[in-house]
Amino acid sequence: MLDFDFLCGRKTPSVAVIVQPGAAGGFQKLFFGQEEIAIPMVGSIAEAAEAFPKADVLVNFSSYRSAFESSMEALRQATIRVVAIIAEGVPERDAKAMIAYARDNNKIIIGPATVGGVQAGAFKIGDAAGTLDNILACKLYRPGSVGFVSKSGGMSNEMYNVIARAADGVYEGIAIGGDAFPGSTLSDHCLRYQNIPQIKMIVVLGEIGGQDEYSLVEALKAGRITKPVVAWARQAAVVGTCAKLFKSEVQFGHAGAKSGGDEERASPAKNAALSAAGAIVPGSFEELEGTIRKVYLELREQGLIQPVAEVAPPTVPMDLSQAKKEGKVRAPTHIVSSICDDRGEEPTYAGVTMSELMEADANVGDAIGLLWFKRRLPRYATKFIEMCVVLCADHGPCVSGAHNTIVTARAGKDLISCLVSGLLTIGPRFGGAIDDAARYFKQACDQGQEADEFVEGMKRRGIRVPGIGHRIKSKDNRDKRVELLQRYARKHFPSTRYLDYAITVEEYTLQKAANLVLNVDGCIGALFLDLLNSVGMFSPAEVQEVVDIGYLNGLFVLARSIGFIGHALDQKRLQQPLFRYPWDEVLYTK
Repeated sequence: MLDFDFLCGRKTPSVAVIVQPGAAGGFQKLFFGQEEIAIPMVGSIAEAAEAFPKADVLVNFSSYRSAFESSMEALRQATIRVVAIIAEGVPERDAKAMIAYARDNNKIIIGPATVGGVQAGAFKIGDAAGTLDNILACKLYRPGSVGFVSKSGGMSNEMYNVIARAADGVYEGIAIGGDAFPGSTLSDHCLRYQNIPQIKMIVVLGEIGGQDEYSLVEALKAGRITKPVVAWARQAAVVGTCAKLFKSEVQFGHAGAKSGGDEERASPAKNAALSAAGAIVPGSFEELEGTIRKVYLELREQGLIQPVAEVAPPTVPMDLSQAKKEGKVRAPTHIVSSICDDRGEEPTYAGVTMSELMEADANVGDAIGLLWFKRRLPRYATKFIEMCVVLCADHGPCVSGAHNTIVTARAGKDLISCLVSGLLTIGPRFGGAIDDAARYFKQACDQGQEADEFVEGMKRRGIRVPGIGHRIKSKDNRDKRVELLQRYARKHFPSTRYLDYAITVEEYTLQKAANLVLNVDGCIGALFLDLLNSVGMFSPAEVQEVVDIGYLNGLFVLARSIGFIGHALDQKRLQQPLFRYPWDEVLYTK
């Protein structure tokens, strides 16, 4: 429907709102030409009618099980004038009830079992006219002079082609629906066409079953329709003759195509009655196109029809998925992943399969090496990474991240919320010193700065040296974690250049205060620099990239996640509710 709008040159879409039962608002993204638009979505027909009072047509795509209830709800809305019911097989009792209500309240029903309708150059409802290729072939993007009505949806699409070849195309076309009791009849629409000035001739395609064509006969006889009517009761020659061979009523196709008495059997009787009433009836279906062309040319000669100015319709862009399927475009990917792939027999980390990792007794450090650094790091390096995770997993309940996690858990929140509340506190004053320590130590060491020059330069800039200082630990009360990391690195690392530099900085800062020691963040930052530079797998540019991006803080986040989850589970196990009014723990100031 939106593609048809675009073909017709509409500046705004004909679809105002989508009703999705139970929806709580929102919108649906759809294409309108080359642009994506958001069509509002509401949960009920009443809500849609109130919010969009100018929208007076409802296209009902619900199934036959719910078509009656939803259609009746629409008919009861003051703003909705037309309801097109796509569902086939609506119970006949329900269809009769809808039709009676619509006629009593001056409403129009198209269907049930309709594909919809089209007003050329304006809009279409439902699946009328078929594919875009058919719409273009039928020139439905601009109005013609023919009003067309049919019971069959499939034949309507074919007839749009016939009319485009024989005349200048349709102005409006309607498929009233193939059920036994359609909401509007062939004659209803012919009478409408009589009152539309742009329509100069009418084409009617009937079929076997029902007596709808005879209401048109009566309208013609009464002179209520004066425009030329080309009519044909479809399948007269084949199905009508075939139907006579059956002793009982036979259904051909959809529900309304039944052979009842002689008047319903699309035998020559229907066409004879139409012809006698003044309709132009061809000798056979094969002659229908020629008959339409003859009437059209006569109206042209009489000056009643002016040639339609041909326009070049805009090209509706092909959907990307369809274009890719047909090999017409190469679409770039939006996201590139170079660390894993799950499309094969088993997932891989940086090209290494799960089987290989398990056979090699891989640990968490191996996974971090592959997923973060895309390298299979040597065993001493992955062991060091695991040590960092273990040593940084927790620091007690008093640090800000653990405290937030505990409070969130005692407030009754779920585990993920508890974890996230703790992680969100990680930053320059809590946990963020690993990256900063690596960054400043690397810069100073690479530039050959002496320790005193580095520390005093940071002081002049108003920046505390990251990785130096502790609230509890001091010169005489060292952090055991720092000692463990240093001992391991000096035993296994090929070089500890950056650690040695960090220790010279510590020696200088300890002259200022006893608690200005190298803390665990500073030790990890310096040792990771030594690891990356001495392992022989990273270029200087890659090492700098690791520092700039913030890889090392990721290690702290990973480690503290373990501790935060532990604190949350601990509080939930203790089942301690959070005190509601902690008045005695708040300091108020004027």
